[in-house]
This record gives sequence, structure tokens and C-alpha cells, in this order.
Amino acid sequence: MKFIVSSSQLLTQLKILLGLISSSNALPILDNFLFELQGDQLIITSSDLETTISCKTQVNSYTVGKIAVPARLITDIIKNFDEQTLTFSTRRDTLEITSEQGSYSLPFQNGEEFPKAPILERQNLLLLKTNTLLKVINKTLFATSSDEFLLVMTGVLFQLTPEGSTFVATDAHQLVKHVIKDLKTEKITEFILPKKPLKLLKNMLPEEGELTIEYNETNTRFIFDHQILTCQLIIGKYPNYETVIPKESNKVLTINRKLFLRILKRISIFSNKTTNKICFHFNRDQTKIITEDVDFSNKAQEIFPFDYKGEDITIGFNSKFMIEILSHLRSEEIIFKMSEPHLAGILIPLENEEGEVLMLVMPIMLND
Repeated sequence: MKFIVSSSQLLTQLKILLGLISSSNALPILDNFLFELQGDQLIITSSDLETTISCKTQVNSYTVGKIAVPARLITDIIKNFDEQTLTFSTRRDTLEITSEQGSYSLPFQNGEEFPKAPILERQNLLLLKTNTLLKVINKTLFATSSDEFLLVMTGVLFQLTPEGSTFVATDAHQLVKHVIKDLKTEKITEFILPKKPLKLLKNMLPEEGELTIEYNETNTRFIFDHQILTCQLIIGKYPNYETVIPKESNKVLTINRKLFLRILKRISIFSNKTTNKICFHFNRDQTKIITEDVDFSNKAQEIFPFDYKGEDITIGFNSKFMIEILSHLRSEEIIFKMSEPHLAGILIPLENEEGEVLMLVMPIMLND
């Protein structure tokens, strides 16, 4: 096995693949990258059994071969070279790297021992722009749960239909529903994508380009730009999120998003660091936010410009979730809808954000 490759070109791929390497892999072989040489193409693969990433790189070679190379060691070596061509060759159980400065040797293992990515049988196809999926990930990923006891909520729900596609994430405190009506499939299907591969895709996907998603009942494969990511789906029934979205919200505040965000950040400094509770008082005369941390005698209140329509209401929210939601919107103006103090508040952007976006935050009960 012998090939010549650009150091910077190789390093770009290794950095992507290193994001999948865990410090506690189930199998020792997973501490390695799989180098598979097929003529003038080098296919580099990393895996944690649940997710597998493969990247294709052009090289100068006419040989074939398959070896498993220590992932962190090879990445540390390559990142310390200036841009130059490197020659890789195998001798018995050693991989030799020759550069302009010298030569370096490291051990490798039998590539046949590296686990193979699952083969998707009876798969369905979905074609979309890479920036569309990036926007979906950026809008939803933050709202997924980190509680492994709520496994289905640690991922993002994909609901694909002939009428359009819906993407949902929730951790039971906040919820995001992102609808793209132009993204359609021939038949109705849904699946839950785990958080880890979505984080990897966020760093891998180019801003411009096209993407193919292949999926069946257990696995999904993303194919783009000479890269393939395959991952297991989360198996389980996603909660009926529609039940927590109020059907009627007749109390409506329209406000500049950046102004609202700055106010919340100021007020939250004075809130209790355990509950992050802030209290809104809405009426026809003024809009006021109050917070207090009795343990440290901290208290703040602020009256701010508003366009409020509806009956008077006093309602509490967790400022952390409010700030997080507003930070993931891009619209200049947002609509904040409420109905009753015990029901969720809804935030909707006024400007188009690549489809219809609804973000929801659950209230905090206030003491009388």
C-alpha cells in the first residue's frame, strides 16, 4: 500500500473524522481511522458503532489496501506539517510517512477488523439543499433534551409528507417546530435523528451544495461532497407535541427581537440562579418584567416599549430558555403569544426564516 497526498487536504478530512472518536470506545479498533486505498482514491472512515463517517480524498497511487491507523496519533502528526506532499507506505505492520523534513513510523492494525457501516435495505430518498438542512439543525438542535431517560427527546423528529416536512425538538421546557412546505416526499414517514450525528453534520455540511438522505426504519445515510455519514435512528414513539401548543393565544406582544433579548439578559442577571424565574405583567398601559432573588437580596424590574393587544396577564418564564430561543431566531420583529398563566408562550418570527418557525416555552408557576 503506497500513496502520495497533500498534507492540508488530508488534515481537513482527519479533523472532521476525529469528532466521532470517543475516549471510551466499545471496541479498541474504534480508536483508529480506517484507511482504504482504491487506486487514486483514499477512503478514510471513523465509527463509534452507532455513527459512521467516510470521506473520499484524491491521492496519487495505483495500489489497493486497507489498514486501521491510530486516529489521534495520525492527526497530531499531520497537523504539524506545513502544506506539502506526503508519501505513505506500509512495511509489514508499520506505516511510514515521508515528508520534506524526514520520515516517521507508526503501527497499524488489520483493516478487516474495522466494523462496516450498515447497509440500508428498502431505503427511501430525500434530496435537498445543504443550507436547508443546516438551517433546520441550527433552529432545532438547541432544544433537544440531554436526559437519556427521555431518549426519544434527545433527537430531532423528522416528519416527511407529500404536503411538506416538519422538524421538531423539545426537552419538555422548550419546543421548536419548523415546517418547510416545499420539502416533500412521496409517502408519509417519520424518524428521530440523534443529537451527535446532527452536531457532526453542522460542522461538515458546506453552505452551498446538494444533499441526499437515504433512510429506512433503523438507519439514515447522508451523502454529500465526497462524504457519507451513516447513523442509527432513535427507536421509539415521539410525544404528541401538538397537545402543548395552545390552540388560541389571544394575548399578543409584538416587539423588536434584539431589544427584547437585551432586556431579558439584563433582567436575568438578578434572577435566582436555580429557577431563572422572571415575571411578566402585561396590560394596556405598560409592559413590565420583574425578577427577584431573595437569597441574595437581588431585585430588578424594567418597563419597555411594546405593542400589546389582549387582556391583562401576569405570567412567569425561565429567562434562560427565553434567551436561548430568541438567540436562535433571526427575524428583526417577533410575535410573543400567550393565553393563560399555566399555558405555554409562543414566539413566532415576523420575517421568513426558511419556512414556518414556531418556538414555545413552558411557563413557571408564580407564587400568589
